[in-house]
Amino acid sequence: MIEAISSRPTFAHLKHLTTKFGLQEHALFDVPRPEHGYCVDDVARGLILLCREPALDSTELAMLELYLDFTLRALSEEGGCHNRMDSEGNWADEPGTGDWWGRAMWGLGYAAAHAPLAGQRARAVQGFHLLARTISPDLKSLSFATLGAGELLLAYPDDSDARCILEGVRKRLTHSVSSKWIWPEKRLNYSNGSVAEAVILIGWALGDATTVAHGISLLEFLLDIETNSGHFSVTPAEGREHDERGMGFDQQPIEIVAIADACARAFQVTGEARWAAEVQRAWSWFLGNNDRGVEMFDPETGGGYDGLHDRGPNLNQGAESTISMLSTAQQALRTGLSSL
Repeated sequence: MIEAISSRPTFAHLKHLTTKFGLQEHALFDVPRPEHGYCVDDVARGLILLCREPALDSTELAMLELYLDFTLRALSEEGGCHNRMDSEGNWADEPGTGDWWGRAMWGLGYAAAHAPLAGQRARAVQGFHLLARTISPDLKSLSFATLGAGELLLAYPDDSDARCILEGVRKRLTHSVSSKWIWPEKRLNYSNGSVAEAVILIGWALGDATTVAHGISLLEFLLDIETNSGHFSVTPAEGREHDERGMGFDQQPIEIVAIADACARAFQVTGEARWAAEVQRAWSWFLGNNDRGVEMFDPETGGGYDGLHDRGPNLNQGAESTISMLSTAQQALRTGLSSL
């Protein structure tokens, strides 16, 4: 039995990582490392986290506004997106369409549908449409963008940009490498659950039951590979080939939250309790139901540990891992399952 979560962990470390510029990317243990700067990848994740939270205090509301503004300022008129900002608040790269472009579209699409203030939602829609002026060639970036486009289309069914993105990427995301390897990529890498969730969301937003079913099959396929002896044993940072099974390290919290998000989406679309149970299993990974039986966050600081190694956790508490932990807790609370 896995004990149900009754309240989310503290946002204290997330607040500690946040400055007037944005959300600092790295920490040494729980101490922020300002010299490493900021990135859209993390800020967009933080924007989704806060838009999903049902009750924000005044500091958290200000953080949401800051994260939204950071993401919008990263956009170029051509539809590209900066990712990296230095410690002085200056962009340190040129606009592009890598993962950060997809995550910016995800964050803005989610904010367009769920931000607490009408003005925030309107600004997010405008930013989403600006990003839609171009497209990324990268499958994972497209998966992230799809998650934003799907949320936007569900909230605004007449949005042609959101619909065009979903229709444009559907074939690529539902392509199978082979009959035995139904994944659209030749190997698993990172945030794999986002691919399955994107396919489910395409089908749901477009009213395509066949695509929903394919997304569910992708999620079942992924969980079969990434579950071991009743707990998640996820693809390590170096990836996993089609013929590789068993535990590997360094396991990243981003892989766990992608599974939690995908299973929460499957539960939302199908209503089947098995998917809520998998969300709870994902949260239990942070509690110690993992390959090393160790907690993967600090309950005192609310910081998520940066990875699970053979000898235990990487105790650094960066933004990506902290948000991954907090988001997984959110999903466990939202699905509300008491036990496996």
